[in-house]
Amino acid sequence: MRFIPDLMKSIMTQTYRDFNVVVIDNGSSDEVAVFLKEHYPEVVMIRNARNLGFAGAQNQGIRYAVEHWSSSDGNDRFILVTNPDIIFTPTFLEELMAQVHLHPLCGSFGGKLLRAFGENLADEVFKETIHSDLIDSTGLRPHRNFTMTDRGAGVLDRGQYDTQENVFGLSGALVLYRGQALQEARYKDEFFDHAFFAYKEDVDLAWRLQQFGWDALYVPKAKAYHYRGMYGPEKSGLLGKLRNWRRKSSIGNYYSTRNQWLMLIKNVQFVNGLLAIPWAFPYEGARFVYVLFFDKGLKACLDAIRLWPVMLKKRGAIRAKSKRSAKEIRQWFV
Repeated sequence: MRFIPDLMKSIMTQTYRDFNVVVIDNGSSDEVAVFLKEHYPEVVMIRNARNLGFAGAQNQGIRYAVEHWSSSDGNDRFILVTNPDIIFTPTFLEELMAQVHLHPLCGSFGGKLLRAFGENLADEVFKETIHSDLIDSTGLRPHRNFTMTDRGAGVLDRGQYDTQENVFGLSGALVLYRGQALQEARYKDEFFDHAFFAYKEDVDLAWRLQQFGWDALYVPKAKAYHYRGMYGPEKSGLLGKLRNWRRKSSIGNYYSTRNQWLMLIKNVQFVNGLLAIPWAFPYEGARFVYVLFFDKGLKACLDAIRLWPVMLKKRGAIRAKSKRSAKEIRQWFV
């Protein structure tokens, strides 16, 4: 609830006005429904009795939108996925929507995310919001060990990411998807992989869209701010990553670790997997050893094994629709 007033105000003051808002209440108990009914009665609200996770709830919202479109192909329809802890600048949507028809091969669009910080009072209402110059994400950057980081995360914005360009994908905290691209990436009733629950489901979807031939466009003029919970700087060695793992919650490490393995099962082409062994195997081995002894590693491993058959079915569906070669995908992982 502490984030919703600023989020909704920033949405409703957008210079681009042709949109509808759907809020998924994922089993909350902090009176969000009362606030929205009083201040934003035009908003559609879907309430869940329990927390279905980020992936499950976002899928609900996407399915609701798709089912209410008058156009079936979705090429001129777009869905903006946003976390609740986002603050839009007034021209965010205008800047993104100015690009969607200029780039018909792009299935996703995103802007420059900067970090917001707030000082809490005893009642958990922010006393002051600081819009910083610290970068949160300028798109997803793949690495040759099959990890993914947010470009520029943790560094000051000095204009080094002011070039509009294609990226591998965009952070799921705030990303605009082309309806047609989502329809092609759909598996049964899923867009984000429901089995992931939370963490890395945005990376998984970005990877699938790349394989299906869809580009992702980073638009730096579109700016927003993000209160991020789990994060670390983009550039950090193994010791730095270990320290970041230690700062994360136990449940966060569990989902992050398990979903990394599920994502690799689904998306890595065989030849790319072989070529990446010198980098991926030591990294994933270190991750496994760490979580095994310190943080629900055995459960993450067992659950990944349990879900292996499901991921193989989804892998088969991806391979059947893939339009890009292993070499084309591999060029990103450098």
